[in-house]
Amino acid sequence: MFLAVHKSSETVCSYQDVLNYLNLTRNNELFFMTRPVKDYQNPTQVFLEVLLYAILDVREIDQTFVPYVWIFTKWQNEHIHWDPNDFCGIEAVSLPTEVLWKPDIAIEEMTEKDKAPPSPHLTITFTGEVHVQDDQVLVSTCRMHVYKFPFDIQSCKLTFKSVVHSDAEIQLVRHINSSQVTEWSREVMRTQYEWLFINMTVTNKTVNMFDFQQDVMIYTITMKRRSLLYIVNFLLPILFFFCLDLASFLISDSGGEKLSFKVTVLLAVTVMQLILNEILPSSSDRIPLIVVYCIGIFALMMLSLLETILVMYLMEKDSSYQDNECSEDNKWTPSDASVDETPIKLLKGSSSQMTEESHASDELREVVKMLAVLLNSRKEEGKPSYWTRVAKTINKVFFIFYVIAAGLFLVYMFFHWTDAHDNGATRGHI
Repeated sequence: MFLAVHKSSETVCSYQDVLNYLNLTRNNELFFMTRPVKDYQNPTQVFLEVLLYAILDVREIDQTFVPYVWIFTKWQNEHIHWDPNDFCGIEAVSLPTEVLWKPDIAIEEMTEKDKAPPSPHLTITFTGEVHVQDDQVLVSTCRMHVYKFPFDIQSCKLTFKSVVHSDAEIQLVRHINSSQVTEWSREVMRTQYEWLFINMTVTNKTVNMFDFQQDVMIYTITMKRRSLLYIVNFLLPILFFFCLDLASFLISDSGGEKLSFKVTVLLAVTVMQLILNEILPSSSDRIPLIVVYCIGIFALMMLSLLETILVMYLMEKDSSYQDNECSEDNKWTPSDASVDETPIKLLKGSSSQMTEESHASDELREVVKMLAVLLNSRKEEGKPSYWTRVAKTINKVFFIFYVIAAGLFLVYMFFHWTDAHDNGATRGHI
C-alpha cells in the first residue's frame, strides 16, 4: 500500500514545463530575440568550431572551392536558467531556432547561398548554454595558384565574422587548436574529390570593418592535388609525341612521308594545348610550368619541322639540277666538246674506210652517242651532289642540337616542378 501511494505521488515532467518556466512563449518572442545579456556592455562570447566533412569540388577556371563542413556554435544566454531537480532531472531542451536569438555569423568568401535547409532546432541547457549544430555545402571564392599544376598545393580560407556586431558585442572564441581540428576532420572525412587533405589551421584576429572593430575567425584548408591522372593522360602523351618526332629522323627525306608525319604529330600537341586551356584559369599570376612544358615541346617540334622543310628543299634543288644535266646529255652531237675525242677519232678513221655505205654512218653515230653517255656517267659515278651533301650535314648537326636542347629542357622542367615553391600556396587567398 505504501509503495503504491508513493508511485502515484511521483511528479510527471515535460519539456513544456521548462519552456513555461522560462516564459518562452509567443508573447515574449521579442524579448528573447535580442542579444541575451543582462548588461548590454557585456560581450557575448560565441564558441565556433568547424570540421571539414568532404571536399566536393575545386573549380580552377571559376576560382571557387566547394567544401561540405560541419559548423558547431555555442554561446551563453543569460536569461535562461533552471534547476534540473525541479523538473525531474531535465538538463537540456531542444526547440525551434526561431524562438531564440542567434549570432549573425557569415562567411566572407561565400558566393552562393546554401541550398540545403539549415538545422531547424537548437539545444539549451539548464546553465544557459545554447548549442547549434549545422552542416552546409559552401560555394566560396578561392584564388587558385596553378604555377606548379598538376603538382600544386592550394590553400582556401573560410572567414567567419558577424555581420553587424562589433567586437564589443560579439567575440569569436575557439576551444580546440589547429592540430585537433585537422585530426578530427581526417576522422570524419568522407570524400576528397581529386584532392588530398593536408591540414586545417584556425586563427583569430580583429579587423577594422566600416569604422568599427570586429572579431574574425579564419579557417584555412590546405590540400594537395592528386597528380597521377594528369601525368598519365597529359604529360606522358606529350612526351610520347616528342619521342615520335625524334624517331622521325630515321625516315628518308626523299619522299613526303616525313613531312606529313611531323605535321600530324605537331597537330596532336596542339590539341593537347586546347584541352589544357579549358582546365587552367586565365587569371593566373604567372605562366604555369605545364604551359611552359607544352610551349617548349611545341617549339622544338616546330624547329624540327622547319629543318625538314629546308632539307627537302635542298634535295629537291639538287634533283632538279641533275635533271637539267641529263636533258643536256640527251641533246649530244658529235661536235660537243664535252665528249672524249679519242674514241671519236678512232671511229671516224674506221668510218672513212666505209664511205661507200651511207647507212652504216648513221649507225656509227648512234654508237658514238651511247659511248659518250657511258663515259660521262662513269666520271660522275661515286660523287654525291653538292646540295645533297649540304642537306646531310645540316641533318646531322641539327639532330645533335635537337637531342641536347630537348634533354636540357626536360631536365630544367623536372627540377622546377620538384624544387620550385608555389608562393601562392602560402599567401592569403581571396
